[in-house]
Amino acid sequence: MAIILAVDAMGGDHGVNITVPSCLRFLDETVDVNVVLVGDRDAIYKQIGDKLSQYSDRIDVVHATQVVGMDEAPQSAMRTKRDSSMRLAINLVKEGKANAIVSAGNTGALMAISRYVLRTMDGIDRPAIAKLLPTVKGEVCMLDLGANIECSPEHLVQFGIMGAQLMRGVTGKTSPSVGILNIGSEDIKGNETVKKAAELLKKTNLNFYGNVEGDDIFKSVVDVVVTDGFTGNVSLKTTEGVAKMIVFFLKEEFTRSWITKLIALISYPVLKRLKLRLNPSKYNGAVLLGLNGLVIKSHGGADIDGFYYALVQAHHEVDAGVIGLLQDYLQQNKHLDEDVDELIEFNDLKSL
Repeated sequence: MAIILAVDAMGGDHGVNITVPSCLRFLDETVDVNVVLVGDRDAIYKQIGDKLSQYSDRIDVVHATQVVGMDEAPQSAMRTKRDSSMRLAINLVKEGKANAIVSAGNTGALMAISRYVLRTMDGIDRPAIAKLLPTVKGEVCMLDLGANIECSPEHLVQFGIMGAQLMRGVTGKTSPSVGILNIGSEDIKGNETVKKAAELLKKTNLNFYGNVEGDDIFKSVVDVVVTDGFTGNVSLKTTEGVAKMIVFFLKEEFTRSWITKLIALISYPVLKRLKLRLNPSKYNGAVLLGLNGLVIKSHGGADIDGFYYALVQAHHEVDAGVIGLLQDYLQQNKHLDEDVDELIEFNDLKSL
């Protein structure tokens, strides 16, 4: 049976000008996936153009009369945009008519509407934004990246569980390693929330590595890096900024004189491979983990290449059965909630 992806065609800074061409490219390169484009019917069909006959059996269009604005408050989107492309696309997942939804729309609204429509899984208090990032030897899953600015130790434990099951699915590793982001590797380092979370993670059946520092994230030290949404978001954007600065410096140095331009020409094959390895478009797409359905968030300003890779990620995670893996783990490890509660109560008593 074909995988079905629901696409919020109106989401993002450029709407159908990006989402529809990306979907057409995606359909060109896959055979087992169908796409449901949700949005303004006329605008969608105009973008599809003469390719409609080629993909008539793989594309469906669901008309939506509203669009969630990129700067719209989540509460407003929830209350007044029930016929928005975002809401209707999420509804398709809820109704079992799609396996995942991909949107480049407003992150806050996407999280709020997804949480309201799909609900969180039993055993998960708060969904988290997770993303796969390149490392020296593969990829690392980092979460949370902005959904939860303040977190309790229990939330961080749940993030570790969610990240581990995601990596099980997408990498095939039976026991992915989990680390918690801290200011040092020693157990005495960090604030009370991080120290308590580390203590709780040791009590789970996860492959808990311990504390990892910021410079460990991209060294392939662990498969999953757990942190609160504030720290995670700042870390991610700092990394993106440093990467852009390095690219700027390289361009500046290689264009400094005719000699450096010649060196750049000679180095072109190496630079091209480096660019491909660090291409941010390949890593576009974050998953909202912890919901009863797969929700992929593309960067709002993604180009056709970037949104295409968000579709690829959705396909991969549906194929890997990420949602089922997490639901099964939570069902089989219900006792962990009780163990965590007991340990927290014990620690609270010790502090009296």
